[in-house]
Formats: sequence, structure tokens, C-alpha cells
Amino acid sequence: MDTPYGLPVLESCVICKLRSDSFFCELPKPSLEAFDKIKYSAAYPQDAVLFVEGQTPRGMYLLCTGRVKLSTTSREGKTLIVRIAQPGEVLGLHATVSGEAYELTAETLQASQLNFVRREDFLRFLHDHGDACLKAAQHLSHNCQSAYELIRSLGLSHSVTEKVARLLLEWSSKGEATKDGIRVKLSLTHEEMAQLIGTSRETVTRVLGDFRKKQFAQLRGSTLLIRNKAALEKLVAS
Repeated sequence: MDTPYGLPVLESCVICKLRSDSFFCELPKPSLEAFDKIKYSAAYPQDAVLFVEGQTPRGMYLLCTGRVKLSTTSREGKTLIVRIAQPGEVLGLHATVSGEAYELTAETLQASQLNFVRREDFLRFLHDHGDACLKAAQHLSHNCQSAYELIRSLGLSHSVTEKVARLLLEWSSKGEATKDGIRVKLSLTHEEMAQLIGTSRETVTRVLGDFRKKQFAQLRGSTLLIRNKAALEKLVAS
């Protein structure tokens, strides 16, 4: 049976066929069964806002299917996308554990299913299950490392061209090799790509146009084709 958004209904973490190797998905069966009892599963359409930066934490979300963008916005209204969450990731973990406001805004990039756990239930679950508590600590450490990498990328890249090249190379690792190059499916606009690297939409469009002319890479609709990966790597290494 499917939801109105065309997603399979995943009601149990224990028998879920989409379990990944991240965080709760690989917990022992007793902990997964306990998690099943406190979670609320729901499907969300594209562009649904899960929580907003500065909001008092209600709980955490476990992303089962789909993708979610996590962003922060300045007082001047400039938005920076911190990362794109993939299935298996936990959202709002820091705020839920610390009790401080959500530090980011979470919005679905496509139809997605998530499991929600109320803060009080989640803290009790961590107290009772040491293996889950360790996984939470590891996940927080991973998020911290991702933040370091973002700062390094934004702060040490010499040009916007290098930043765009780094972004395309990162995506290429998850692409499909074809006779024409590496093909990657995307669901990001030029504006969202700009928010990932801290620049303007116009600049991203210009750089991508330059890459297309040089036959480095080409973006058509939601399909990115990297024709010359070596040329992009040279831009990053220079």
C-alpha cells in the first residue's frame, strides 16, 4: 500500500527493507523494538517544513525515504544550506538532546517519510538503551565533522568556480558511470546550489554555463552529466 505521495508505507523499523547502515537502522533488535513503540511515522510532500530555526525543540526526526535540506538564514535574509540529509539520518538531534532551540530549518526536497519521536520519549529511550546513546553521540560527532568540512570548503576555496567544482565532484561519487560521463540525478535549483556554497544564483548559473562550454559538466533539468571529472579535479587542486 502506498501513501498519497507515492511512498511505500514503512510502519516497522524491525522489518523495514530499506534499513541503512546509519544510526538507528543498525541498532540491535531489542532497541529497534523499543524505538518502534515511541515513534510516529508520517509521509510529507515536497517543500514541507519540519521545523524552523529558533523554534523550541519538540523532538527528533529519522529520515526513512526522500531528502531534506537543512539551512540557516541571516538577519538580512541570506540563506545558507548546511547539508542535504539522506535516508537514515537523524534531524534535530542536537536541539532535542540539549533542549536548546533548533539551530537549522528542515524542509523536504521531495516526498519523504520520516519517523518523529517526542523529546521526552527520546531522552528516556537514550537513558534506557546505551547502544542508542552511543549511536547518538556518533551521529552528533558526524554532524560536527560535516560542519568543519563546510567551513573549510567555504573559507579555503579561492574562487566560486572552485566551490562549484567541489560540489559537482562531491555529487559525482554517488553518480552512475555512462559512456558520456558520470550521470547524477539532482532536485536542486540554481538558487539552492548557490545556498550550498554561499554565493548568488546568477554566479552559479554563469559558472555552470562556463563548465558546459568547456565540456566539463552539463546540467539539464534534474540530470547532471559530468563529462570531464579530471578537469574539475584540476580546478580544485589548483
